[in-house]
Amino acid sequence: MSDKRIIPLCKKIAVLFILTLSAASCASLSNSPYYSNPDMDFQAIKTAAVMPLQNLTREQLAADRVRDVFSNMLLATSEIYVMPPGEVSRGILITGVANPVIPSPEEVIKLAAVIKVDVIITGSVKEYGEVRSGTSSANLISISLQMIEASTGKTIWSASTTKGGITTPDRLFGGGGKPMNDVTEEAVEDIIGKILSLR
Repeated sequence: MSDKRIIPLCKKIAVLFILTLSAASCASLSNSPYYSNPDMDFQAIKTAAVMPLQNLTREQLAADRVRDVFSNMLLATSEIYVMPPGEVSRGILITGVANPVIPSPEEVIKLAAVIKVDVIITGSVKEYGEVRSGTSSANLISISLQMIEASTGKTIWSASTTKGGITTPDRLFGGGGKPMNDVTEEAVEDIIGKILSLR
């Protein structure tokens, strides 16, 4: 085989290799494990309250942004009614929840009775913002959520997801990844998909 034929063939193989690595890295981010109680009737869940999320990042407003996006996107599915944040705050004040980010089972039961919801959703934002590796950078988000049954205060579902980050093409060809809003919506869509798959 001549050199002229070998060079284009090598380029094609290199591109296929890069695409395969990229696809593998994306798949590993979206295949996050999750837990669901097999005895729970998730079809019966009609109303939910999303508590303030724990912020484990350096971005001061990360938890508020993720909570807002998650609440709006879950409400938009028309599958579960999400209690407005003001009503949740009022309920927290009335019931005297000491730490709204991590309420006790007893506090969950009291709060749910006051604001009249079937489940309470809590969680944390573990990563949010730009990450760097060498000359490459990209936006990354990692979130974890739990659903707690109102009548028992027990966790009936939990899931986590990570989206964004530096891909192999970013390292090889440069590029700043997707905007933070897009990465956040992808992560929330993944989490909501896991909730709706139970119904």
